[in-house]
Amino acid sequence: MAKSILVSNTLPKEALGLVPKEFTVDLHNTDHPLPKAELVARLKGKDGLICHIISAIDDEVLGASPNLKVVANVAVGYNNIDVAAARRRGIIVTNTPDVLTETTADFAWTLLMAAARRTVEADHYARSGEWKRWQWDLLWGMDVHGKTLGILGFGRIGRAVARRAGGFAMRVLYHDAVRADASLERELRATHVDQDTLLRESDFVTVHTPLLPETRHLIDAGALGKMKKTAILVNAARGPIVDEAALARALREGWIAGAGLDVFAHIASASHDTRLAMASLAVRNCVAVLEGKPPITPVP
Repeated sequence: MAKSILVSNTLPKEALGLVPKEFTVDLHNTDHPLPKAELVARLKGKDGLICHIISAIDDEVLGASPNLKVVANVAVGYNNIDVAAARRRGIIVTNTPDVLTETTADFAWTLLMAAARRTVEADHYARSGEWKRWQWDLLWGMDVHGKTLGILGFGRIGRAVARRAGGFAMRVLYHDAVRADASLERELRATHVDQDTLLRESDFVTVHTPLLPETRHLIDAGALGKMKKTAILVNAARGPIVDEAALARALREGWIAGAGLDVFAHIASASHDTRLAMASLAVRNCVAVLEGKPPITPVP
């Protein structure tokens, strides 16, 4: 019997071309999320769902189709999906790790450099018409080379960020619940420390942890208060890992020097090659499950 898939948001045609011709695809071809009632209605009778992080997939949605076998998320994070409810229903959940590691690490460095050298401020200042002449002390920033980089979360992306730090001759500290192998620490010249030490000693702190109950507001007023007044915080992970109110206060009152946040346009993975790779992996995951094969990247 032919399988049926709901794709809840736009996907590149190259990725959709990976769906076998005998499958049917119901494509919601916009960047806007389906209203929940419509999502539930269109999911009825479907065997698979391919979705983006803007779609909230709760137990009610998961129960819309008795045939549903797989939810393929086009993202590494999957906090938009009730994974426990999916497991109870025997539904496999997949994500798209690895393919966006390097692009996200690149963008973490984009944020770090922009905050350190105040490029966004400089752009706004030039556009405002206030810039009239050269000034000795205008928009002084912070050097990156030779400084200390602290990495919270030393998974794929955190390690890729550390690898790039070598080109800037930086001292690299990291904190993770699971310590990396000694060989990897030597390769990346990274030192495992406790979180308090990392916050106290780092000139730049980059955040790459998943959003879990224990990491929500991991960077709170207490954490920010331990950082150097000259330090810069970079969050290339989920927004709620940082307590926004505490960060706003820290910036206003000068607890830290600056912050670079990928929580607005959310473009850390937004390159053509990477987004196509993410979409293609999600499609391959969905098709694999519906063909009775193991998924490529199941959510653990």
